[in-house]
Amino acid sequence: MVHGIRTQDGRRLTVEEYGDPDGSPVVLLHDTPGCRFGVVPGDVVAAHPHIRFIAYDRPGYGDSDRLPGRRVADAARDVAELAGALGLGRFAVLGYSGGAPHALACAALLPSRVRRAAALASPAPPDARDLRWFDGMAASQVEEFTLALTDPLAYAERLAVRAADIRRDPAQLLVSLRDGLTDSDRRTVSEPAVGEMLLRAYREALRGSPYGWLDDGLALLSGWGFDPAAVTRPVLLWHGAQDTFSPVGHFSWLADRIPRVRPVLQRDTGRFGALEALPAVLDWLCAPPERTTS
Repeated sequence: MVHGIRTQDGRRLTVEEYGDPDGSPVVLLHDTPGCRFGVVPGDVVAAHPHIRFIAYDRPGYGDSDRLPGRRVADAARDVAELAGALGLGRFAVLGYSGGAPHALACAALLPSRVRRAAALASPAPPDARDLRWFDGMAASQVEEFTLALTDPLAYAERLAVRAADIRRDPAQLLVSLRDGLTDSDRRTVSEPAVGEMLLRAYREALRGSPYGWLDDGLALLSGWGFDPAAVTRPVLLWHGAQDTFSPVGHFSWLADRIPRVRPVLQRDTGRFGALEALPAVLDWLCAPPERTTS
């Protein structure tokens, strides 16, 4: 079921629900670039029939209106508004890669609403003290982020060209990602169900414009608007040790600062290993309080 929700400032957010409408609600925060289609593969959804999945397109992606100059923290406001519109009480949040900081923002800024949060393959904030932010990162990522920091206009122009190419052939983004992937990541992406989900997500995310991708990148590289140390809700922090998009130093930095963190470091995988971890992550997010101690 797809909803068009109007925020208090008049923007449209496109929200999609699937799974059990009476189940435990989990709000999904998608990757960069991405959209509401690209977080949980269909077989994982089918294996968790007790969950009410709620995904939305961040501003500028898909059919969601743009919010120029947005910060990571602004995701908490949008999630609070969609939760109100859908009549949610308390809920969990799950963010993957570029969506993971947005999930942490919800946990930090909506402590009375968020039960638990999962942040998978998350980068650390760019102003993280005592972290060499680019160490271990793929050269292509270093080049792109450096361009965003030093020449935002040229960065916007580059993304516009890439987005146009991806609209013509979404498989190009998967091909361009492969240089930074581990062998296990390549195997995961080569699985038909995963590849189909990612292609559908890229196509929808960039269908109208590259603005969601641009604004995500600039938000992730700017002050996030909250301190990860202020997250008081339980957080499962998952990371693949071979990730070259968000290197393992980012995981260690976050794990040292989030108070109620459950760190999980998978030694033999990279970024897309998060998809294989999803079943266990969802079980943890939705476990009844009496079954856990956190």
